[in-house]
Amino acid sequence: MWCGALKSFCDTEKIKYKTDEPMNFHTSFKIGGPAQFFITPVNLRQLKDLIEELSLLEVPYFILGKGSNLLVSDKGIDGAVVSLCELNEITVSGNEITAQAGASLASVCVAAQQNGLSGLEFAYGIPGCVGGALYMNAGAYDGEMSHVVSSAQCIDGCGNLQELCAADMKLGYRTSIFKENAKIITAVTFELKKGDGAEIQAKMDDFMQRRKSKQPLEYPSAGSTFKRPKGNFAGALIEKNDLKGASIGGAMVSEKHAGFIINYNNATCNDVKNLIEHVKQKVLKAEGIALEPEVIFVGKE
Repeated sequence: MWCGALKSFCDTEKIKYKTDEPMNFHTSFKIGGPAQFFITPVNLRQLKDLIEELSLLEVPYFILGKGSNLLVSDKGIDGAVVSLCELNEITVSGNEITAQAGASLASVCVAAQQNGLSGLEFAYGIPGCVGGALYMNAGAYDGEMSHVVSSAQCIDGCGNLQELCAADMKLGYRTSIFKENAKIITAVTFELKKGDGAEIQAKMDDFMQRRKSKQPLEYPSAGSTFKRPKGNFAGALIEKNDLKGASIGGAMVSEKHAGFIINYNNATCNDVKNLIEHVKQKVLKAEGIALEPEVIFVGKE
């Protein structure tokens, strides 16, 4: 069994880890059973060596950022969860900001504003990390990561360091090449434009206020539950079919914004999955439109 070998490796390399770590501590949904191994490298060298060891031991692993777009199984996750939360350095050089994958988008937006750099205002309030945002090509208010990313550093499944330019990332609506391959984003470089710090701050504040007024931020969720159907809006279709407030177990379609399914009363993963399926079937039957979840499902069935 690889467990003993992995423990020995982490102890020798002084890489922090926990066993049977509840994933509800690490997701914005506050849902999820235990991760068999929960490992937190604190620098790129540790991450590189860890990925090499996991590959050598043939341990399945999942890369975790802020957990803001995840629904984790009630039964947990076999293998290793590798958290990038400690890889969060941010550097500014001219019109460029380079942020490690675990840095929060909010912190990068603040760094941009403090340095009079414009272009990332749309991302202020998106509750994810830099790596997850690029992985999903996250966006809001007519902006998205593809508009501001120039390159990314990553490592492959064998721990080899690589760099990709934006043109090679296949950035599309909530997708990227990183969904197709085993590369792990370690840092992202943003190319921004000079701007007025006060104007940038005002724009960020405006976007944040819009979020607070329209979205159910007072409840755990994974943000927008469904992708935007072509020529339509998921929330509008859900509301049109009287699904606001619909609930299964502790999961509910938000009464504030129908595009969000919230954990309003100790919801389980199955509660959320069953409610997602109920919404999908009702909208498909009434509208002929198949809603596609934006939320990523992880863990044991």
